[in-house]
Amino acid sequence: MAKKIILDCDPGVDDAMALAYAVGSPDLDLLGVTTVAGNVSLAKTTGNALRVLEFLGAAAAPVTAGSALPLLRPSLTAEHVHGEDGLRGARLPAATARPQPGHATDFIIDTVLAAPGEVTLVAIGPLTNIALALRREPALAGSVRDFVIMGGSSGRGNVTPAAEFNIAVDPEAAAIVFSAGWTVTMVGLDVTLQATASADVTARLGALGPLGSELLLPCVRSYADGDRVVTLPGPDPESTDPAVHDVCAVAYVARPDLLRCQPARVEVETTGQWTSGMTVTDFRAPAAGCNALVATAIDVPAFWDSVLAAYSRAAAAM
Repeated sequence: MAKKIILDCDPGVDDAMALAYAVGSPDLDLLGVTTVAGNVSLAKTTGNALRVLEFLGAAAAPVTAGSALPLLRPSLTAEHVHGEDGLRGARLPAATARPQPGHATDFIIDTVLAAPGEVTLVAIGPLTNIALALRREPALAGSVRDFVIMGGSSGRGNVTPAAEFNIAVDPEAAAIVFSAGWTVTMVGLDVTLQATASADVTARLGALGPLGSELLLPCVRSYADGDRVVTLPGPDPESTDPAVHDVCAVAYVARPDLLRCQPARVEVETTGQWTSGMTVTDFRAPAAGCNALVATAIDVPAFWDSVLAAYSRAAAAM
């Protein structure tokens, strides 16, 4: 049976690619999309979610806008990576649909509590919406089937030497989320930087018709051109192939066998002069003290087989 998911995101090039995976995967049932400011402003992330879903023929999935700013900090965006509109390189029509009324936190709380233990919450942007939902309804943490994020790292960061972008945008929100009493599955830079779109992958994307030519390939190519953030070296430090970070978290929900995870204690640094936003990861913590499963390895060939199969299915349904 397909897993019910809510996808909280900030599209964003790799978010758009993650949306396409969620729509195409037979193992996932996309109940709705919530948006947050991150890669670009909230108005743009919301518009992009609507545009991508309509392009994919999946406009029935509701989109609900959330937080326009981090909890305590000024906004931090990444137009230099994702372009001014957030879908750098992709040329999709403007959305005809409007977002749903209400706030993302309303949708998250109402949807999860209506089906306790059935809905997996997947957050691939800053964690502001999730933190606000937990503050309003602490029972959320015990009501999800699973909670998975793309964010963080047990090593260094990609927006500063210490912090990964999604955590760095709103460290206070991330700190609330990691301390909420649930297990956070952290799919971070340790594995996502290995999931790169090689020449072989881009050739296979090119065979997907309009999905490949109008969304996926432009995103991959322009993402590679625009990525100027500090990154951890992957298996091949000389590679310039772009990493599709957010897709990894969604793929993990569909296919947990793709990633190897280890239990750990993760604390989020919020006050350090040089380390704000760092996900301080202790793999030696006693089992009772662990609050996270941290992805440490990924089966890259199997990952791309799963991703391209989902894209093929999405392309056939368009």
